Amino acid sequence: MSVLAILGGPKAIPEKDEEMFHWPIVNKEMEDAVLNVLRDGSMSGTAITREFEKKFAEWLGVKYAVAAPNGTGSLQEAMFALGVGPNTELICPSITYWASCMPAIALGARVVFADVEADTLCLDPKSFESHITPKTKAVVVVHYQGIPADMDSILAIARKHDIKVIEDCSHAQGGLYKGKKVGTFGDVSAMSLMSGKSFATGELGILCTDSIDIYNKAVSFAHYERIGELTGFPLPPHAGHLPWGGCKHRANQMCTAIGLCQLKKYDAEMAEIDKAMSYASKKMAEIPGISEIPLKYPNSTKAGWYGAEVFYDSAAFSGLSLRRFVDAIQYEGVPVHAGSNAPLHRSSLFTSVDIYGLGRASACNYDSSDPVKQNGDLPVADMINNRVFSIPYFKHYRPEVIDRYIAAIRKVADNYRDLLPGDTKENVEGNFFRF
Repeated sequence: MSVLAILGGPKAIPEKDEEMFHWPIVNKEMEDAVLNVLRDGSMSGTAITREFEKKFAEWLGVKYAVAAPNGTGSLQEAMFALGVGPNTELICPSITYWASCMPAIALGARVVFADVEADTLCLDPKSFESHITPKTKAVVVVHYQGIPADMDSILAIARKHDIKVIEDCSHAQGGLYKGKKVGTFGDVSAMSLMSGKSFATGELGILCTDSIDIYNKAVSFAHYERIGELTGFPLPPHAGHLPWGGCKHRANQMCTAIGLCQLKKYDAEMAEIDKAMSYASKKMAEIPGISEIPLKYPNSTKAGWYGAEVFYDSAAFSGLSLRRFVDAIQYEGVPVHAGSNAPLHRSSLFTSVDIYGLGRASACNYDSSDPVKQNGDLPVADMINNRVFSIPYFKHYRPEVIDRYIAAIRKVADNYRDLLPGDTKENVEGNFFRF
């Protein structure tokens, strides 16, 4: 039997295959596009940005799009456009990046957390419905790790209760739910296009919708130079072209210029990643105790497989903790991490911190009722971080290279009993910063 690297043996992967993991893939057209913006001094212009918005909307299959400096800004615009504000509530899955919901607090709304499904890690429709109150204005649906959420069930519930739907597609640009692109089902979608995402532009966000009213309100929130151009927008007398949200979300044109280039090659890159990661995921699932996070719906995809993970069954490894198992894999030279996003409903920022000096938890906003009680028990969110770990994020389909990394993981699985004596059973808490 092989001696594990964590116990003094040789690494299975002594040198990282940088090209397999480097992202984004930069070509000369992208370099020239950025240099042209710099040389023109048009970083703060809007002509390139508007062209990018138009072509991105066409690519996604919606009527309107507006870019922002980051996905957080786009999500805040979406919330504002749907009327999320004082005396309203926004429902969000607890397992997601904080930007999926925190902008609502700044708008004066209350954030209420729902649980995620144990098999997809996406919003659980039953938990969503159980958290609806007369003040619920909107729900954020996160296509987590590129996995499409159950949009049919969620939309049916939302229509029944007259609730608006925001799709957060930050992990899933170009992904399909039953043959149709995610980001086209809800009232509005918003997403990050930062450099780590599968659709990488630098630091950028974009909002997409078929509603001219939502588009107008999103622009009015933070795009002051465009307000006078809006059609059918009720601009009050003497308001000028002032941003209603008091923010400036004009995108940097170096990023939108990159975005135009990415639109030309993203589908091909996404297909390559899908082929590589599908292969890797299936190979990992051949190891007893490891299983794939499934695609439950026909004609659906995981897009660019951003943040992809697999399930870990501790019982199959005689109770070995996920932390110990993943530490051993990392020692072998494999880039993986234990757990996922930390459950937001456990963060003091949403349960007790008084951000604005209101004399109560700022997440409550309009009243002093207990946010912990309103969230209730979210059992999957509370335990999921000790059940999942990441897949190495391969950008190219090279089976011989992928097989070396899978063999390194199998080495740990085959020799897991050697890890039991040093296992402190430390739980994985997740990471609020991840994704």
